[in-house]
Amino acid sequence: MKRILFIASKPFSFWRGPSIRVSHDLLALSQLGYEVDFLTVPVGAPDPIPGVRILRVPNLLMARTLPEGRSLRTLVFNGLLFVAGLSLAWRNPYAVVHGFDDAGVVAWLVARASRASVIFEMHATPVLAPRQPWQRLLAALCSRVERWVRRHSDVVIGASPDTETLTTACNGRVCRIPDVPSALEAPPNPCVSAWRARFAQDMDSLIVTCVASFAKPRRDLTLLFDTVPRVRAEDARIRFVVVGGTPHEIRRQQRDLKRQGCADAVFFAGCVTPTDLSAILSASDILAAPSPDGTHAPTKVLDYLHSGTAIVATNCAANRDVLSSETAVLTPPDPKSFATGILSLCRNPPLRYGLGRRGREWITRSRRFDDFRESLRACYTYVGTRRNRHLGG
Repeated sequence: MKRILFIASKPFSFWRGPSIRVSHDLLALSQLGYEVDFLTVPVGAPDPIPGVRILRVPNLLMARTLPEGRSLRTLVFNGLLFVAGLSLAWRNPYAVVHGFDDAGVVAWLVARASRASVIFEMHATPVLAPRQPWQRLLAALCSRVERWVRRHSDVVIGASPDTETLTTACNGRVCRIPDVPSALEAPPNPCVSAWRARFAQDMDSLIVTCVASFAKPRRDLTLLFDTVPRVRAEDARIRFVVVGGTPHEIRRQQRDLKRQGCADAVFFAGCVTPTDLSAILSASDILAAPSPDGTHAPTKVLDYLHSGTAIVATNCAANRDVLSSETAVLTPPDPKSFATGILSLCRNPPLRYGLGRRGREWITRSRRFDDFRESLRACYTYVGTRRNRHLGG
């Protein structure tokens, strides 16, 4: 059995898209018969996977979380990952070192020092521009180093449509493996019913749910909450549910809604388990995706499609990656248009059911975990062939 060293510097949380992607990578590699050492930062709690040994670097910074994007703290942890990875590679004959996002550079260094093959996986291109001059300098330097490493990796894996553009002049293979929904199974019916009863005030209630990021800047939340008063003024049956956020973030948002006079129109579910999230999406009548930017669809939109519930989304590149007029109502990114899109679905049940059904059919046909696993198998087979050729085998 071939051994793999998989390195990731992202804080592990089932709530974050990169963490979901890493979980799918590890599960697929385990199912393909690889023995995997997963080396990561001491933040978060990855679920155990058979065949995967979880290893953490020491928490010298006493960190409870890490910020999105590049920072001095992530650089320190990357240094610790390099030392730990080198130590592991000297003791274990790894066939491949697989680096995820920021840890791709670490993986390349460890692989070259141990004569292993290297896979650089990019999950997403950062969309938030650094504010401070030193942050911009650090981001520019890291981007330059990462571009060089990608060009000299054996395989580059990306999730977004612009993967090949970002990996021009790569000496190895460039492979796009799109994300799949986080929920691989349908939620239990009693769980769906329980969440529906919790949200709905009566039989006529209509539930509009949004899985939102509370990270700054919160442009998606701003658009959603600017939409709430317009929708409620037209139809008092509609209640909004927001999934995500810490208790502190939720209290702050509730104060803002109270000043607008519509605090009773929004229910905050907070951060829930993957099973509960899947149940909430299925228990809703409409799902809102006010994504402001990006180049490929967030995992939550894939989960929206998987639930079979109708979707209203902003007409941006990230949503168009997986949505169309056949599977969602797409609107301009302003409160008036977004409210109109929600109300059009509330007033047209056949349209809701049709969009939900077609969305479910598309996601089950186009984004299957079996296809994800087989694409990963093809990449690892290519790496093995390339390695044997270089070694003269």
